[in-house]
Amino acid sequence: MKIKCAVVLVALSLASGTALWSQDVVHDVDKAAKDTAHATKKGTKAAAKDTEKAADKTGEATKTAADKTGSATKKAATKTADATSDAAKSTAKGTDTAAKKTGSSVKKGTKATADETEKGAKKVGDEMK
Repeated sequence: MKIKCAVVLVALSLASGTALWSQDVVHDVDKAAKDTAHATKKGTKAAAKDTEKAADKTGEATKTAADKTGSATKKAATKTADATSDAAKSTAKGTDTAAKKTGSSVKKGTKATADETEKGAKKVGDEMK
């Protein structure tokens, strides 16, 4: 009977040891899960904050680039307008000069033709007499 009692005591000791050990494991798993959740929450907040900062910097950089692009475009448009105006004035001046030369040549040619026609008409008139 002493052996049966000893076997029962050993069995109870093993069972209670296993139960205590399993409670310790559950406690450790619970603590690890809470620690993981806390770390995840902290990491998520930090990532959100960093993302917001990056978005702000990107927005500022985009605005700066747009301002610079607008300024450069305005300068280029002004230079183009100035160059176009200069070219138009130069073309107008050249056209005016060419027109005057053409008019002068036409006038000289017309006068020469009229003179020759008059001379020819006088010769014909003289010969008819």
